[in-house]
Amino acid sequence: MGILVTGASGNVGTVVARALTDSGAAVVAATRSGRAVGGARGVVFDFTDAATWPGAFADIESMLLVRPPAVGNVRRDLLPALSAARAHGMRHVVFLSLQGAERNRLVPHATVEAWLRGSGMRWTFLRAGFFCQNLSTVHAADIRDQDRIMVPAGDGATSFVDAHDIGHVAAAALLDPGTHAGRAWTLTGPHALTYHDVAALLSAELGRTIAYPRPGALAYARHARHRLRMPWPMVAVTTAIYTTARLGLAAAVTGDVRAVLGRDPIDFAEFAHRERDSWTTTPGRHT
Repeated sequence: MGILVTGASGNVGTVVARALTDSGAAVVAATRSGRAVGGARGVVFDFTDAATWPGAFADIESMLLVRPPAVGNVRRDLLPALSAARAHGMRHVVFLSLQGAERNRLVPHATVEAWLRGSGMRWTFLRAGFFCQNLSTVHAADIRDQDRIMVPAGDGATSFVDAHDIGHVAAAALLDPGTHAGRAWTLTGPHALTYHDVAALLSAELGRTIAYPRPGALAYARHARHRLRMPWPMVAVTTAIYTTARLGLAAAVTGDVRAVLGRDPIDFAEFAHRERDSWTTTPGRHT
């Protein structure tokens, strides 16, 4: 029986697929294109296309569940696929959730967690803090081209976590369900930082001033929709996530990464140095 990695082409999924493959596990990478990822064979999969489910869930016992960012209505567009996975014999789901999801019913992660608790399957929740990588992907153009960070987090602090750490924790949970089933790990970096702090760290790394203008929710929503080209459901979800930071719900720092991996989590400065090309090089061009 194998392990299915959904979101296999994403920041976390690629790390998980590679870690599991390196461990010798039978891994299947689920993507819309069906391409192989990280040494794992690929399979075509779409949460909203039931025709892709039987092929993806065949001979699969465990799954990394990553909610596609554009899926806001999880009851309609994600839970039916989980029901099908259970019917095909899925026994353990490691769900990439969100720090504070247990206290914030506005985010779709809370709905998925509640469903999994009552599903009869074993579950592990990875309640991740805000990904460092969101700044080098979704918000990279703002930083690279406009020298600013446009998120509605106010003065709230966020315990940023590197996707590399999340991926290795996910792989550990998938490889050892006996230890991790029924656990909710809150995965954070070593420090809680405000976006003023992040702007200062990026300024130091890049050698130019990066501003944080502290936009409100409406200004962010307009920016996300019209400049970042996010669909409205994704705008709503990301606004809710940033609201957790603004309200002080994303600042807790835990030792869960160390508890699972036996080492300290990667800090933001290390991440920024590793990913600095994201904010200096236009995609498709070299400087």
